[in-house]
Amino acid sequence: MNRPTRTCYLTALRVLSAAMAATQGAAIALFLLATNAPAQAMHHHHMAMSANGEAQPVSVAGLVIPDTTLIDQHGHKVRFYSDLLKDKIVAINTIFTTCTTICPLMGANFSKVERLIGDAGRKAQLISISIDPSVDTPDRLEAWSRNFGRPEPGWTLVTGAKPDVDALLKALQIFTSDKQDHAPVVLIGGNGSGNWIRTSALTPPARIAELIQSRLQLMGAPTQARH
Repeated sequence: MNRPTRTCYLTALRVLSAAMAATQGAAIALFLLATNAPAQAMHHHHMAMSANGEAQPVSVAGLVIPDTTLIDQHGHKVRFYSDLLKDKIVAINTIFTTCTTICPLMGANFSKVERLIGDAGRKAQLISISIDPSVDTPDRLEAWSRNFGRPEPGWTLVTGAKPDVDALLKALQIFTSDKQDHAPVVLIGGNGSGNWIRTSALTPPARIAELIQSRLQLMGAPTQARH
């Protein structure tokens, strides 16, 4: 092989090697993208749910509230209707402690709402139901809630046996089979309030407090708020 031919041959080899490397790199990138797609889609869906929360309250009729036995963040057994809802106006959301997207935002919102409703909190109750009860022990719920300040008695976080929690969420019309698909929703209602309403749990705290106080007025309860 003469020198010009050898030079052309080596140049061709380098071009071919570069092309093969580029093709292999693209293939690897496509593989990694494909294998990571489910996780990315799940994460993006969770974020999309938080970005597309309902702007206006929607009426929810026909709720039948079960008296499910659950466990609060202090490890005490509580009956959902008898202990948390009876003769009160409640705001209910769903969270899980390993959530890193919308749940911390909902926790911060409830912490602010609790302070805003002030003395009216004796007749109002904020309830966060874990949708991952096999992981969310009472200790985990209490530790999670402390990220937003020290919760007062007006905010109860509950967990329990998964079949019981799932049945409760279905009765409240807020059940999702996959925790990553749960929406940032808050239910507001209770005794004497007429139909329940559902709105985004990412609604500004002042507006959620206003919705609670308007229902407290229907009960004749005090509505003095803190500022």
